[in-house]
Amino acid sequence: MATSIRIHDSASGATALVAPELGFNCYAFSTKIHGKTVQIIDAPEDVLTGTHRPSGFGIPILFPFPNRIRDGKFTWDGNNYAVPLSPGKPNAIHGFCYDRPWRVIEKKKDTVTGQFQLSVDDPERRGCWPADFILDVRYRVAESRLECQFRITNPDKKPLPWGLGTHAYFRIPFGAASKPEQCLFSVPVSEQWELQDYLPTGRRLPVENKAPLRTGVRFGTQAFDDVFTGWATDGGTLRSSIIDEQAGIELTQICDSQYFREAVVFTPLGRNAVCMEPYTCVTDVINLEQRDVNAGLQVLAPGQVIQTWAAMQVSPVLA
Repeated sequence: MATSIRIHDSASGATALVAPELGFNCYAFSTKIHGKTVQIIDAPEDVLTGTHRPSGFGIPILFPFPNRIRDGKFTWDGNNYAVPLSPGKPNAIHGFCYDRPWRVIEKKKDTVTGQFQLSVDDPERRGCWPADFILDVRYRVAESRLECQFRITNPDKKPLPWGLGTHAYFRIPFGAASKPEQCLFSVPVSEQWELQDYLPTGRRLPVENKAPLRTGVRFGTQAFDDVFTGWATDGGTLRSSIIDEQAGIELTQICDSQYFREAVVFTPLGRNAVCMEPYTCVTDVINLEQRDVNAGLQVLAPGQVIQTWAAMQVSPVLA
């Protein structure tokens, strides 16, 4: 049975649960709005004891690449690499961190920090990537807000190519008396990547048939499994949102526009949930960049450290 760490903010009633053995997955976040507890994250009740797909619940952390690598193969600095394919899939999916245990390096009442180092926590896959890496993730709850701080370190003597994403499953509706179809979700994007078999061709297309996403799509009216870009910035941040009109509750997801740039939107089949996933790069980024496609690949020099962040805020909708 996996263990769970609880962090809590007494002032707002915000609480989050994190499972270190399950990829440091934050599988629950709740707070109080209008005097009632609101559950935000979708996860199975037996999350700690079941054998669920690691990327199918909570907030999976996707690193050093989000989404897919075509055939699990790529070339970097003249060397060929092979990343293990995901079970039953033709491609490698979602990196090395989401399906492995993490180490907890700090715990306080309202915060918890986990660390994953490729050579330490998944040594069998160290040879699958050009450089070692250390990823520190710090969750904090405060004022009906869940904050996530990312710290990426290159401890190697070689440059580290990387991409980062989160894959939150947002549970809807937010109110007990609401219905899923009363919820609107939006991401202000202007383009989407053309996909073939879930992999980008390298072409960006104007948002046309998915255009309502910019102002608000009513849940259940369109299915999504798409990669978007051209995300409008708001004072150095990128925003997406879900509004439960009946409950009068809004969830706003915010992230750092210095590094994040793509948004994957996914409506899992047969679930009252929607994923709005901020990425620093597009799917199959390390192969696209070899074709001179500006796909968002980042490279960290030996010894270099960077930090970025994402957060979600739950608020009453103001009339």
